[in-house]
Amino acid sequence: MVNVDITESAQEYLKGLLDKQGVEGTGIRMFVANPGTPKAETCIAYCKPGDAQEDDVTMEMEGFTAFFDGPSVPFLDEAKVDYSPDKMGGQLTIRAPNSKMPKLTEDSSLEERINYVLYNEVNPGLAAHGGNVSLVELTEDGYAVLKFGGGCQGCSAVDMTLKQGVEKSLIEHIPELKGVRDATDHSDKSHAYY
Repeated sequence: MVNVDITESAQEYLKGLLDKQGVEGTGIRMFVANPGTPKAETCIAYCKPGDAQEDDVTMEMEGFTAFFDGPSVPFLDEAKVDYSPDKMGGQLTIRAPNSKMPKLTEDSSLEERINYVLYNEVNPGLAAHGGNVSLVELTEDGYAVLKFGGGCQGCSAVDMTLKQGVEKSLIEHIPELKGVRDATDHSDKSHAYY
């Protein structure tokens, strides 16, 4: 099941585009490039007969079929595609609030929960210094191995940030986490904040 709202006006607009393709049975395919990252981008492309992927989820629209990339489905949750006509021809808009980080559920993995906290709680604070942190791996003994980037890489305050900020925030939200470890090469100080 896909929780994507393609409004009536968007369906009319997309059907018009598909009709111009001249290939019977052409639909649309929606996916997220770089899902779960700050660079996530929600895309809609033509999907000619035979181009759908095995794990795509399908939804019948008014006059065409929409295909949703299987791995992208959690990132498309609550997405909305709308079309607003105007004097210049109109604009198709896609809003996918969960493309950069899907909503957490009770079934979310530990990695998903860690990434959620890093993206929503930790990285906004680090961004003020041009920095960011990402999860590299979760060890078998319950430690999150992290990598710092941007202004955090090579920063003299990174140890304090790691223990006082990142680790504290992660354990507060995810009590079963044992701690964090830094996998960053801090010898490159070219973009360091301090």
